[in-house]
Amino acid sequence: MLNMNNCNLIFVSSAEEKAAEVFRTEMNRRVIEPIPSENHTCNIVFKQNNAIADRNDYSIEIKADTVTLEAQGIRGLIYAVGMLLRKTEFSRDGIRLIEDVSGYYSPYMKIRGHQLGWRTTANSYEAWTTDEYAQYIKELMFFGCNVFEHVACSDKPERNRLMKYDSQAQFIEECNTKAKEFDIDISYWCPHGNKSIEESIKEKDDFFSQISHADIYFPPGSDPGDFPAEESIRRTIGIAEAIKKYHPDVKVYPSAQSPDGFGPWGDEFINEMNKLPDEIDGVITGPNCAMPLHELRKRLPLKYPVRLYPDITHNVRCEYPVHFDRDDWHYSLAATLSREAINPRPTEYRTIHRLTRQYIVGSVSYSEGISDDINKFVWSDMDFFPDNSLSDTLADYVRLFFPYADTKKAVDGIFGLEKNWEGDPAENPHIENTHRIFCELAAENDYLSENTRFLMCLFRAKCDLLVRNRRLFELGLISKAKKVLKNMQTDVAKEILSTPYDENYNNLRKEISEIGHKLFEKAGLQLDVENYCANGWERGATLDTIDNPVTDRLYLLDRIAYAETLPESEKEAFIKRLLERNKTKINEYYYSVAENSFAELGIPQEPYFYMDFQGDRPNVNNGTIPMSMVKVFDHYSFRMKTGGLTGKNYKLMLNIKPRYREEVTDFTIKINENVLYQGKQYGGVRDEKFEKEFSAPGFEMQCYDIPDEFIENGCIELEIKEPKIGIMISEIFIKEA
Repeated sequence: MLNMNNCNLIFVSSAEEKAAEVFRTEMNRRVIEPIPSENHTCNIVFKQNNAIADRNDYSIEIKADTVTLEAQGIRGLIYAVGMLLRKTEFSRDGIRLIEDVSGYYSPYMKIRGHQLGWRTTANSYEAWTTDEYAQYIKELMFFGCNVFEHVACSDKPERNRLMKYDSQAQFIEECNTKAKEFDIDISYWCPHGNKSIEESIKEKDDFFSQISHADIYFPPGSDPGDFPAEESIRRTIGIAEAIKKYHPDVKVYPSAQSPDGFGPWGDEFINEMNKLPDEIDGVITGPNCAMPLHELRKRLPLKYPVRLYPDITHNVRCEYPVHFDRDDWHYSLAATLSREAINPRPTEYRTIHRLTRQYIVGSVSYSEGISDDINKFVWSDMDFFPDNSLSDTLADYVRLFFPYADTKKAVDGIFGLEKNWEGDPAENPHIENTHRIFCELAAENDYLSENTRFLMCLFRAKCDLLVRNRRLFELGLISKAKKVLKNMQTDVAKEILSTPYDENYNNLRKEISEIGHKLFEKAGLQLDVENYCANGWERGATLDTIDNPVTDRLYLLDRIAYAETLPESEKEAFIKRLLERNKTKINEYYYSVAENSFAELGIPQEPYFYMDFQGDRPNVNNGTIPMSMVKVFDHYSFRMKTGGLTGKNYKLMLNIKPRYREEVTDFTIKINENVLYQGKQYGGVRDEKFEKEFSAPGFEMQCYDIPDEFIENGCIELEIKEPKIGIMISEIFIKEA
């Protein structure tokens, strides 16, 4: 629409000059080829206008060859610059503003931010300089971010070799000085710790006396923290009083995150808040929430706004696991990519945003590094423009960070990364298409080989392809091996199962390691523990988990080795049982949490269940656990229904991950409303032979005889409940005795 090859920047005030400098710098950073020589000049006018009442608002006016950006101050001007950059297309033919962005802009959400905690648990931030932090904050502001959050005053401020600053306070103060040039609000996540109230107040007093900027104080109710709600509130008020000696306008937002789940802590918290303490300005809710968001908002006095603390960084064992409403991320992907993999999930987070936004005044996301980079920008854009299409948001992201690249192709690639995680990768040819897209983009734009954000996408695309290729290859081996095992040819089966990967697979694996090294060098992304200083295998260390088992290949080799220790008289029977481990007759039933979907249970599970995923744990998924057991359903109840049980003398077999506690006396199993068992955990007869032969360490197979009269015309509805600590189930068998 508008030629921007040559821009004449017009400004008067210092805020206008700062905004102009940001625009000039960001434009120059994106020019990688000579701009066509033209006489035409575009005027960009930066105008500070006090008539714009809110510092989050801005306006853009385009007339002929002049673009005027107006805002109350530097914050709004940065937003306007961001909008201009997002709609600017860089190509070999020149630089163009692609659409008329004239209009007045005001954000939907009041609070729009992200936690960028300088600590060793993050998978990248601690490797950065304060200049790199400031650049990242500025880029987030291009999508409307108005808050960033530090992690401060942790009980255990660990250090690693990547950290470039002597103390947390030094880093935070230097970072704040740079960030405040953009007029962004600064929040602090500060846990209460395990000290006395007096010691905790002194600790925060000492810290905040060294800090020149503080706008929001956020003490989590748990994670960490296990104080009663009344004491947690009392500590919050006492610490806030100390902070206000140095920062009198700081806002106080404790979180309704509970140490006991949906237990009595939440009721206690609400009781305290109903006393309407004036020292508290609002309430935060996030992981380990004390109650569902709807209930919190309904029970909390309206004077307290609710701020969301959404976890947009984790994939398993978290608040919003992949496919949060059904938690069905395939075990092979979860095992190899684990908890903090690079995880663009735009469509899923749009759903979560729509589910939550009517209850809140905004959010500051929980983030442990840059693996969730795309999610941050998508979430911020939804906070500002809730009705923007995801295609437009991602196109803005691509134009801003992948200049010169084919916008539509790159957007398709990002959507593809999310689609890669649908279903079994062996049954998802879309993975190959996504990989092709990013390889084509790399071939078409040489500079992208040094672009951190692009490399993260390429890395993920290659990891997904590696998992798909390995799973297809190994499933083929398993099929062949099982055929010869039927004839007791264990040596042949072992040879088949030990077939090495081919050269193409090994080259792909090498490329993944090479990109991982480059990501560490360029952005401090810590993709393994030994070489790149990741805090642990589940902290984004994909290079440590990518080779984890994705099929029963190693498990079968382990079981064959066990079979060969048995007397010949027992070996054949064992091999037969091994091959038929998960098989049932037509009038029997089998269900695996890992291998089967929740939809197959026929009854929706109650919300907020948890998946205790085992597949990415290096001490578990090492060939001693079958894939059918790598997911463990963890909740207070489990329900299912099925039919076809037309035989007699059935037994129910539950493969359980136990956690015995003396106070548990109400473990209940019902079939068609008939009580099969009620009492202490777990009350069945253990099948120790199954446990030894076919289960995994730490599991028990509990068996219960089902009276014939409990089954109605071959149909059952099964319900398992335990109201205090819940139940952990990986498999269910209903077999004729």
